[in-house]
Amino acid sequence: MDHGRVQLEPCWLLSARPYSETSLLVEAFSERHGRIGLVAKGARGGKSRHRALLQPLRPLLLSWTQRGELAALTGVEANGPPPELAGERLFYGWYLNELLLRLLHRQDPHPEAYRAYGEALAALPGSEAEFALRLFEKALLADIGYGLDIPEDIDPALRYLYSEQEGFQPSARGHCSGRALIALRDGEPAGEGEWRTELRRLMRERVRRQLGGHELETAKLLRQLRARV
Repeated sequence: MDHGRVQLEPCWLLSARPYSETSLLVEAFSERHGRIGLVAKGARGGKSRHRALLQPLRPLLLSWTQRGELAALTGVEANGPPPELAGERLFYGWYLNELLLRLLHRQDPHPEAYRAYGEALAALPGSEAEFALRLFEKALLADIGYGLDIPEDIDPALRYLYSEQEGFQPSARGHCSGRALIALRDGEPAGEGEWRTELRRLMRERVRRQLGGHELETAKLLRQLRARV
């Protein structure tokens, strides 16, 4: 395990929660180091210089000393403004973070997932926020070895059924249209329509499979929020 020092590494902050009476346990995501667990000593105190910056979804420059699974945070600087998210869009950002926290091991670099995460966050304030979630789910699953192989000869007029053994096969009982799969494969929205719901169901099942059948907390909270509205 690396016992060295890291200086001003570009990171996204995924979470920060209490760790002892005065400290925070920070989870960050770095292109070169992957998911990092850091102890921010004294960060809960009123005089902490770092507390205001240690907020989820913020791009930061972090410095730390690695001495085991958890590193000691030694420096924090802003690395640009956070995405302007509110309402459901904020839940979307938290959902991305929870995916990374649940599916990635610490100190295991995933540069493709890091790139996809930045692209997804940048897209969340726009009109295709939900589609950006689908593209991120697809990229993250591929980066950890569970990608979807969507064939080039998909017919937009047919429906498809997915199995682990055979992949996508045409079927009248299929849950996903060819139009939806082409949109996901090519990264291009296909206008309005049921295809968006189809992709949400498809990717939800793919993610749930990697979580051992469990569901992410942010996904449940978002459904509850929509039900109240």
